[in-house]
Amino acid sequence: MAKNLLEQLREVTVVVADTGDIQAIETFKPRDATTNPSLITAAAQMPQYQGIVDDTLKAARNSLGRAAAPALVANLAFDRLAVSFGLKILEIIPGRVSTEVDARLSYDTEATIAKGREIIAQYESHGISKDRVLIKIASTWEGIQAAAVLEKEGIHCNLTLLFGIHQAIACAENGITLISPFVGRILDWFKKDTGRDSYAPAEDPGVVSVTSIYNYYKKFGYKTEVMGASFRNVGEITELAGSDLLTIAPSLLAELQSTEGDLPRKLDPVKAASESIEKISMDRATFDRMHEENRMAKDKLAEGIDGFEKALVALEEVLAKRLAVLENSMETAEA
Repeated sequence: MAKNLLEQLREVTVVVADTGDIQAIETFKPRDATTNPSLITAAAQMPQYQGIVDDTLKAARNSLGRAAAPALVANLAFDRLAVSFGLKILEIIPGRVSTEVDARLSYDTEATIAKGREIIAQYESHGISKDRVLIKIASTWEGIQAAAVLEKEGIHCNLTLLFGIHQAIACAENGITLISPFVGRILDWFKKDTGRDSYAPAEDPGVVSVTSIYNYYKKFGYKTEVMGASFRNVGEITELAGSDLLTIAPSLLAELQSTEGDLPRKLDPVKAASESIEKISMDRATFDRMHEENRMAKDKLAEGIDGFEKALVALEEVLAKRLAVLENSMETAEA
């Protein structure tokens, strides 16, 4: 019987589910799962996950006491909700869940370190080993330095919102566990910038970017894993078959699962080792210069942080409104 594309992809790449939708994770049974503020905000508004949101709000109220202002309760619940979803996800998957640091801390190294430690402490308080959690941090220079400190403490990190080779090299040189270069968002930028409607999969700028990062890592023996993310179509995924990991939305996982055909491996460490690539030594000045010269990376990093910040604000509003409903119901019941 012919294998579908998803089955073949799993033979050469670790497939990760990019979602906060627990039912989707149960359906596709990935090894790992990734979440971000936008995904958590979306999942928190799904009726089937109302119980997770309510339990998190009630626990926050219990922690702070009946006298605490509702805004403080909602804020504490906000800090804990991503972990609440992560705990549910870890009941399903055998591997790791990625939980993201507040995007508003993206340019604050010390605050990011503190938040990373806090997230791990929350998981450990529920009996989850830190080896099963990746702390997601935006790939700013400050974020990368924070991740380097956390890695030395045995806290593994996933550097996200990564769009340029300079970010990837900085992560590798700092011993980061994993990076998430954003394939689809790179494509979005180039389509808007050039006016082109489409690119052939092999010419897709996001595919080209991730391929160059993968080859650089394998050429120079870096241990940091490459996990392509933010896909717009199946063609981008199949062109990156062989990447260490790929994190894929449920809709595209379903399309891969329902499609048959040959899936050749495109990324290969042996082939990468034979590539002629110049090694770049990365320091802050080089990072800043390369970032300024890369319009796409500069635009998309700033846009990505801004988008995640807006998602966090929206989530705080959702939690505040839900807390008001819960507490009004309790007051009515007690009357």
